[in-house]
Amino acid sequence: MNVDIWSDIACPWCFIGKRRFENALADFPHKDQITVTWHSYQLDPTLPEHYDGSELEYLSQRKGTPADRVAQMFDHVAQAAAGEGLEYDFGSVVVANSYAGHELLHLAKAKDAEAGTSLADAVKEALLSAHFEHGEDIGARDVLVRIGAEAGLDSAEINAALDAGTYRDSVAADIRRAQALGIQGVPFFVLDNKYGVSGAQPSELFAQALDTAWREANPLVMVSQPAGAEGTAEGLDGDVCGPDGCA
Repeated sequence: MNVDIWSDIACPWCFIGKRRFENALADFPHKDQITVTWHSYQLDPTLPEHYDGSELEYLSQRKGTPADRVAQMFDHVAQAAAGEGLEYDFGSVVVANSYAGHELLHLAKAKDAEAGTSLADAVKEALLSAHFEHGEDIGARDVLVRIGAEAGLDSAEINAALDAGTYRDSVAADIRRAQALGIQGVPFFVLDNKYGVSGAQPSELFAQALDTAWREANPLVMVSQPAGAEGTAEGLDGDVCGPDGCA
């Protein structure tokens, strides 16, 4: 069964949602038969390659949100992140355009398709952590190359792909598909091309969604005795015990 996830590297709830989904998936009995595919999304495609200011200044000035409300939001999100074992540091976040990071993610996805590896998830995890926990510039080439190389990608190939814009169209295609699906916020999870889960929901809800999608995709087929077995139609069902006793 496939799970498609749209998210942005510069989205704090996307990292939290990733962790909560992973917690649900870890306990899912059919987890080895689940394929997770990361898709690109940009919350602010107009953001310049680099923004000279803090995350608080960016949100308060460019988004028109009062600084005190932004600070309160930071506290709320950081507490939620801490509950998932993440250590957010909004004071050190470097505001940068995430497009190149998404290109790196697509390079990793391409390598996964060739070799059956899981580089994309490692790259996604490292990008989110670099941005929200370590104050690194996710728009800087040296940061992207290091993250990709540590995940298992070739440094020269990363530079070549970013120089040529090899995966720019792939990023744009992900964003267009999100628009076609009516996705207006991230993270957004699509299970088996049928069930949508919006936002960093509790792990319990993800577990329920996985179970529902799996049961529908893999319905239980009852096997009974042939008609006429034991001489009557009643022989089709075996003897059972229930809440009210045994029959």
